[in-house]
Amino acid sequence: MADYKAPLREMNFLLHEVFAAEKLWTKLPGLAGAVDRETADAILEEMAKLASNTLDPINRSGDEEGCHWNDGVVTTPEGFKEAYATFCEGGWGALLGNPEYGGMGMPKMLGAQVEEMITASNISFALYPVLTNGACLAIDAHASEELKQKFLPKMYEGTWAGAMDLTEPHAGTDLGIIRTKAEPREDGSYSISGSKIFITGGDQDLSENIIHLVLAKLPDAPKGPKGISLFLVPKYKVNEDGGLGESNKVNCGSIEHKMGIKASATCAMNFDGAQGWLVGEVNKGLAAMFTMMNYERLGVGIQGLGASDRSYQNALEYARDRIQSRSPAGAQQPAKAADPIIVHPDVRRMLLTQKALVGGGRALSTYVAQWLDISKFGEGDEKKNAEAMVALLTPVAKAFTTDMGLDCTVLGQQVFGGHGYIREWGQEQLVRDVRITQIYEGTNGIQALDLVGRKTVASGGALFELFAADVQKFIDRQVDRETMSEFVRPLAAELQRLREATEKMVAASQEDLHAPGAASVEYLHLFGYVAYAFMWAKVADVALDKQEVDSFYKGQVKTARFYFARLLPRTQALAASVNAGSATLMDLEEELF
Repeated sequence: MADYKAPLREMNFLLHEVFAAEKLWTKLPGLAGAVDRETADAILEEMAKLASNTLDPINRSGDEEGCHWNDGVVTTPEGFKEAYATFCEGGWGALLGNPEYGGMGMPKMLGAQVEEMITASNISFALYPVLTNGACLAIDAHASEELKQKFLPKMYEGTWAGAMDLTEPHAGTDLGIIRTKAEPREDGSYSISGSKIFITGGDQDLSENIIHLVLAKLPDAPKGPKGISLFLVPKYKVNEDGGLGESNKVNCGSIEHKMGIKASATCAMNFDGAQGWLVGEVNKGLAAMFTMMNYERLGVGIQGLGASDRSYQNALEYARDRIQSRSPAGAQQPAKAADPIIVHPDVRRMLLTQKALVGGGRALSTYVAQWLDISKFGEGDEKKNAEAMVALLTPVAKAFTTDMGLDCTVLGQQVFGGHGYIREWGQEQLVRDVRITQIYEGTNGIQALDLVGRKTVASGGALFELFAADVQKFIDRQVDRETMSEFVRPLAAELQRLREATEKMVAASQEDLHAPGAASVEYLHLFGYVAYAFMWAKVADVALDKQEVDSFYKGQVKTARFYFARLLPRTQALAASVNAGSATLMDLEEELF
């Protein structure tokens, strides 16, 4: 496997040239004076070193060894404790945290690039701090001041980690039917009893304590999702002086034996009358949990992106070194027995598809992170508009990027041929690791239903029009720039195709209850390809005038052209499927399957 090389040039290009991040940071009240270009670049450079020198070297060994469970105790693979200590010493867990409790208060636009490097170098390792970050977000937004003071500083330090406990054996997507109970105690706390499954980092040997955020129901709670509350339940109780006390009756019953991310402990957790504290309001647990979901779901999309980039880096190095046959145009390296396989059109097709999807995904994650920053640090109508954009774009950023992530890792594996199928080169691990990103934090099918049902049909298409307006604003700015027409004209046509599909789907849903579900996945993919086209057009807007002086910009322009010519036409088939309705899908009787 090739050594991981952080794509710092691409990241800096997006942050500073395409999205003008520093200009945005300067005008946002909560960020002004907190971060500048010099600080951002230094942070990215330091993470690049950590990812390449510390996390990447234990990626394959962690997969081979996996986590161990022995009598309720989970042990991570060799090297993980040391890597985690290095990660914490660098203050990385505090990067996006609230400065009032020891965080650095950095923007998500910067955090997205950091997350990509962590996940590209070692997805399994990344999941431990990522889940802690999610727990911190929920605590910071909804917990009492006492709980924030007591738990956030240690969690930002990494001394204590976090875990999110939602799923139960019988309740996955439908959390309204969970059975975990919360009984009020006289001291204002609650007794939590029940079992949870698929809990990432539910137990591990990296941190001194693990702070579980647990969904549970009070005895008199309403049925369904309106009766769910959220509770903070530490593995070990915390004394008044902040030191650790006795065990809190939180136990790991087992760990899962999985297809991938084997160095990440996926646990079955048992709560046997554990002491917990309410986070947020009674019966408003889902609202509190969803505060962090937009960040976490973008984070999962970034995991798909990281795996894609790592697969691309490996495949590109292999394609330059592996010699097989001659170029159709004649020998390119006559001194060798054959030419490197990168000269062959089909290999170039696979590599360029990866490069275009990685670039589009990185730009989209930065774009969504931009809206997250405005929604967090902005004010007034600008803040409200950003919140709506985040709601619309989150399922696309999660599902489309991870669907493309699997495609990219498989393409990278295919470039290797038979060598991609064996363990030695690491490509098969990437395929296994990325597969979970399409499943957890809400399966991609659920993300598609969310995009279509809650975000598009429920708003009558109004949320979609916010995105369309942003694309149209970009198109309008290019009206007098003939050099951009090769991108702007097809982008305008694809925006119209997406708008028409949206309008037809919204109209069909008024008469056909199956219409949203029948169209959802294809609609999300249609949206994703158009969103990536918007991203590549923004890239071309910056790179076109600079391509003659720097080959980096020339590569960006030529990749954009490939995307528009070879990948964007997929929208035609997707739109046809969206517009086909639900009849052929629902007409087959169950017994005929």
